[in-house]
Amino acid sequence: MPEKLCFEPFNIIPTMEADARRSIYHALYIDHKTCIGCSHCMKRCPTQAIRLVHGRAVIRAERCIDCGRCYDICPQRGIHLQQDDFEKIHAYKHSVALIPAVFLAQFPDDVPVGRIYEALRTLGFTHVFEVESTTAIYSEAKERYAREHPDVQPLISAFCPSIVRLIQVKYPSLVDNIMPLRSPCDLSALCMRRRLARQGVPENEIGVFYVTPCAANLVAVKSVATDEEPVNGNINMDLLFNRAYRLIKQQGKDHEAPSSRTPYLSADSILSTLNNGERRLSTAERSYAVDGLENVVEILDKVEDGELEGVNFLELRSCTLSCAGASLAMDNRFLSSERMYKRARLSMERERNGEVPHDRSLQEDKEYLLAHAEVAPIRARDAMALDTDIGKALEKAEQIERLTSYLPRIDCGFCGAPTCEVFATDVVNGKAQLSACIFERYHRMERGDLESLELPAMLHEVWGENRIKEERE
Repeated sequence: MPEKLCFEPFNIIPTMEADARRSIYHALYIDHKTCIGCSHCMKRCPTQAIRLVHGRAVIRAERCIDCGRCYDICPQRGIHLQQDDFEKIHAYKHSVALIPAVFLAQFPDDVPVGRIYEALRTLGFTHVFEVESTTAIYSEAKERYAREHPDVQPLISAFCPSIVRLIQVKYPSLVDNIMPLRSPCDLSALCMRRRLARQGVPENEIGVFYVTPCAANLVAVKSVATDEEPVNGNINMDLLFNRAYRLIKQQGKDHEAPSSRTPYLSADSILSTLNNGERRLSTAERSYAVDGLENVVEILDKVEDGELEGVNFLELRSCTLSCAGASLAMDNRFLSSERMYKRARLSMERERNGEVPHDRSLQEDKEYLLAHAEVAPIRARDAMALDTDIGKALEKAEQIERLTSYLPRIDCGFCGAPTCEVFATDVVNGKAQLSACIFERYHRMERGDLESLELPAMLHEVWGENRIKEERE
């Protein structure tokens, strides 16, 4: 088991506003035996949540948004995901696999959807339900919320958990713009629970598991937001794909799946998790669909500065090409996206041919799901707030500005922070020493304020005792 390294002793951290049952859960952790302190993750983190301490990367959990950038970029594969044990599905008599459309798009074109469904049932799931089945209900809930809140502009989709956390941490003034609605995953979980309940299945015999394509969704159901969570656990999409595809290959190409038809999914539903998927279904007069964290940050900067007037709705996704480019996706994002469009075209052909079945069960649950679509307002985490006292915060901001102008501003990262400004913030907040800056050390040595014997100790604090020795050997 990899050893975890983080500034905080636990990965579950209470929020300032919430009571004891509400928490911020993180899926990402660093194996310090594998980590070599290369600083790739530190440089790429969008919220400056990573530092180097004793030659190893550590995560400041209060800033982490679980976007998975560090997981993707680590050349040592030293960053891991905490996830539910797959065997947990066998603890329930009725286990439901909530699969996103992008999961089916990971399989080659010669693997029919019916065979994937069959493989999942062979692996132990008693029911398979596509998350996007409730897309129309989710869209209706958003339209209703928009009508009830005409003064909030722009409204921001809460579909992507990383975006929600990004706004909570980096743009706390915009949290009221986020639409506090259940995700399609939660709506689909509620739908399946009601279907099984109508069949007489006791609640304690139902286990619903979301097959997640990213780290952020791994933690979404762990961060308690309501009294009753409809999802029991998460299954890593990478793990499940490998198990299912291995089984399909073992069965061989001549294996015939059961003749029962797979459930119908509309073209709009299939494409809803790709870029423009929500915007396509929105009636907002002016809206944008933005994917990729760097692009999202640029847009949110403009929203916060009041430079994006007249925009009614924003669909923001952390990953490029949205879920097709998620960190737990196995295949190339463009190939996966193309397969989803191909499946959508086939669905449209079925519609034109009048082959679309009417899902009466979903219609029965529609009003219930709409009634339970809204959740409690999303709260800011204020992880980047300098102080709760405005006067002290302004004073610290002035100190940071002065210190940043004093530093070399080349963002070398030698101090263990990603930029000179972030390092200055750490110093002002008492989380770092100015002497960690190598240029400051040089000036101190020139002035005679620092003895040469003190230099190694300062280097070791950031880069570890053996780093320089190891490099020379």
